[in-house]
Amino acid sequence: MRGSIAAITLATALFTSGAQAHDESKYPDWSGQWKRPPGIANQFDTSKPPREGQKPPLTTEYQAIWEANLKDQAAGGQGSDPTYICIPDGMPRAMNVIFPMEIVIMPKTTYIMIEYLSMLRRVYTDGRSFPEDFEPSFMGYSIGKWVDTDNDGRYDVLEIETRLLKNPRAFDASGIPLHEDGKTVVRERIYQDKSDPNVLYDEITTIDSALAQPWVVTKKYIRETRSLIWFESICAEGNQHVRIGNENYMVGADGLLMPAKKNQLPPDLRHFKEEATGGAGDVKR
Repeated sequence: MRGSIAAITLATALFTSGAQAHDESKYPDWSGQWKRPPGIANQFDTSKPPREGQKPPLTTEYQAIWEANLKDQAAGGQGSDPTYICIPDGMPRAMNVIFPMEIVIMPKTTYIMIEYLSMLRRVYTDGRSFPEDFEPSFMGYSIGKWVDTDNDGRYDVLEIETRLLKNPRAFDASGIPLHEDGKTVVRERIYQDKSDPNVLYDEITTIDSALAQPWVVTKKYIRETRSLIWFESICAEGNQHVRIGNENYMVGADGLLMPAKKNQLPPDLRHFKEEATGGAGDVKR
């Protein structure tokens, strides 16, 4: 019994000392739920119209890839947007914030939890360097630094660099492509509006081999503090897209495979062998 009491006492002491080490007065208050402002569509550069209106600074090669993607989407295909198969958006697209996000600031790590597809970002602020050997992921590996820009003793900007990103990814649903080499670097400056603490900005600079120059956009988020509603978004639930090879098909209301676009050829069925068993229409697979 005494051993149990001692263990509880020690655990309490460690928790208390850890809590004291995290001086919340030094960090900004980014609690609550952050969402896109009303009327802002799901595109990467929210200051410009969607799709062709984005005018991303793509190289000639990747501009051609994007234009072919737009034609495929217009015909009913998915083009170069890979997320229809329910993989995460990845960075930097995750910061489009389709569903709201929550930011939790801790001494060594800041967690950015995006409700859509349960995407989680860990931003390490403990002074570490990027690992030399690390498995790439859709959200990448993020290292951050807190900055006190006005020297008032309280941090007001979080600078982040994200590397080690996994493909396939696109900037938004219009299929704006990132380079297949996976060497994307995303730099961010996240800060509150000085005149309105319920407004948050994220200045995002994307450096990628598909771009002729870094693409810089600024995103705006609005804080919701009352009646918070969090959604569980499970993309695979009810998803009727089926990718076979490089083609996307659909599962119809009757449960059968159907084309996703006009004049689409059926998939290669060479691995299915049909053997007639006697009756008309009686096929053994």
